[in-house]
Amino acid sequence: MTLNCHGTLIDLSSPKIMGILNLTPDSFYDGGKYKDEKTILLQVEKMLNEGATFIDAGAYSSRPGGHAVSEKEELERIVPMVKLIMKNFPDTLLSIDTFRSKVADQCLHEGAILINDISAGRQDENMFQVIAKHKAPYIMMHMRGTPKTMQQKTKYNNLLVEILHYFSERIAKAREHRINDIIIDPGFGFSKTLEQNYELLHNLDLIQSPDLPIIVGLSRKSMIYKVLESSPQNALNGTTALNMLALQKGVNILRVHDVAEAMECVKLNEHLI
Repeated sequence: MTLNCHGTLIDLSSPKIMGILNLTPDSFYDGGKYKDEKTILLQVEKMLNEGATFIDAGAYSSRPGGHAVSEKEELERIVPMVKLIMKNFPDTLLSIDTFRSKVADQCLHEGAILINDISAGRQDENMFQVIAKHKAPYIMMHMRGTPKTMQQKTKYNNLLVEILHYFSERIAKAREHRINDIIIDPGFGFSKTLEQNYELLHNLDLIQSPDLPIIVGLSRKSMIYKVLESSPQNALNGTTALNMLALQKGVNILRVHDVAEAMECVKLNEHLI
């Protein structure tokens, strides 16, 4: 299984790490931490040195109840940072966390190679056209509603069946636009209760496709720290435990805040197989 990133084939037979770079002031864990060029470049360099294959940059916090950000503000936050990262680390496989087609288009034009869309194209009908134009790999996540409303949309008749149906419909639409490199994200923490998150994790192998890679983002989320009666800042050990389980379930990419620890999971898991 491979991803075509602007002609560079990424072999996913060995799981890869995607390092998170939040450029927002209100992200649930590291909001406001990376707010100037120096701290951004130091963090990118750190994650790349620790083994990240991808860097995922976002300028719109999707945490439950997060503040809405205009398209103009999102562009003003993210585009200069894409230029900065690509100037200093031109070989970076940069992913952009956005559900807006104009943001995706401009960032891909500036050198980003992948789009991570929490809405799977449902929030912006032009997203698929932009992805197809750039021939970019595309992460589509399962979510109901919007980040503001998603936690009121957690009633399912059958969680796994409905997630599978969702991906079947979104993948078919992407294929109509000749989008080839699709990655699916089950959306831990998005329109799911704590119990549903663990049901999904327990059955993660059941939603996998033989020809589509799967990415998970469990890093420091409330499904970890609420069970441990802790906080995002103290949820690294719990994150490591669940990342290891996800790898055992066959996940191809881990999206994380802490790259070195996730890489240790990958290395240890390879010795268990």
